[in-house]
Amino acid sequence: MARVLIVDDAKFMRLTLTKMLESGNHSVVGEAENGYRAIELYRELKPDVVTMDITMPEMTGMEAVTRILDEFPDAKIIICSALGQQKLVVEAIEAGAKDFIVKPFDEASVLDAINRIMQ
Repeated sequence: MARVLIVDDAKFMRLTLTKMLESGNHSVVGEAENGYRAIELYRELKPDVVTMDITMPEMTGMEAVTRILDEFPDAKIIICSALGQQKLVVEAIEAGAKDFIVKPFDEASVLDAINRIMQ
């Protein structure tokens, strides 16, 4: 079971991921709507895994990934991207993200990604 921080500017996406994660027996320990909040909550909650949307207002997911990993090199971050964002996904993986999932989310893919990086 993983303790997960969900980062996405869309409330609906956070809700969708929460339902999927809880059905896979994971617990959502926090939600952030932008990169700044993601960094604050990471420091506070020390989650096992972060699902990080790439495109958000105020601070992008890419920037948040870099900042979290600068401070916490062992952070396990899964990038959430829309179709057509392959270049950003590659950049995020090169920056240290451990995996990625594509919107619209498929429950099996989401749970597989969490389970993979928890092993």
